[in-house]
Amino acid sequence: MRTGQEDREGQLLAALRCLLADEISEGQLLRKLRREVLGLSQQEYASLVGVSRRTLSDMEGDRGNVSLAVMNRVYRPLGLRVGLLPRQTALLHEVLEAERPSQHDA
Repeated sequence: MRTGQEDREGQLLAALRCLLADEISEGQLLRKLRREVLGLSQQEYASLVGVSRRTLSDMEGDRGNVSLAVMNRVYRPLGLRVGLLPRQTALLHEVLEAERPSQHDA
């Protein structure tokens, strides 16, 4: 039986896969995780991370221009941090494949 933590991690991984496949935007990811993983309103989440509801709304709508520090503060409760990824999908897949243990390691 899966624990609540495992369920949340599964939801997080599924949402990240959608983001990396360009199926959703960063703002849509943030909204989805805030609602579905944490079950918080915009106001509750904004208070938790110390930003205005308007800033959070702008981020979820892929609007506005916030600093890297604010982005990291907003994503931290979700277990995420802002980082650099290749823009080209093929390079991204290469990076992700390189991180997986080989079948020989199993």
